Amino acid sequence: MARLIALIIMVIPGIFSAYGIKLMRDMLFGILQPPFPYLWLQFLIGFIFFLAGLSFIGGFILHRDRKRNKVQPRFVKKSAWRSPSDV
Repeated sequence: MARLIALIIMVIPGIFSAYGIKLMRDMLFGILQPPFPYLWLQFLIGFIFFLAGLSFIGGFILHRDRKRNKVQPRFVKKSAWRSPSDV
């Protein structure tokens, strides 16, 4: 059940990203979608949707890989707590 919920959580931002790509593509071909009054606004909203979906998916994958210690040293999260031996 947990895997199904995780899949749904990953599919929703993917849909937003795909819709953002569609809006940007339609702007390049001059097709104005109904809720947007201007082509430039349609492109801007599409770009925001694309970036939001992509950043959510990227953050999710980075968080998962950090938990499993499968990231490069520069991506390892530094602990906020310092041990007495570090001082």
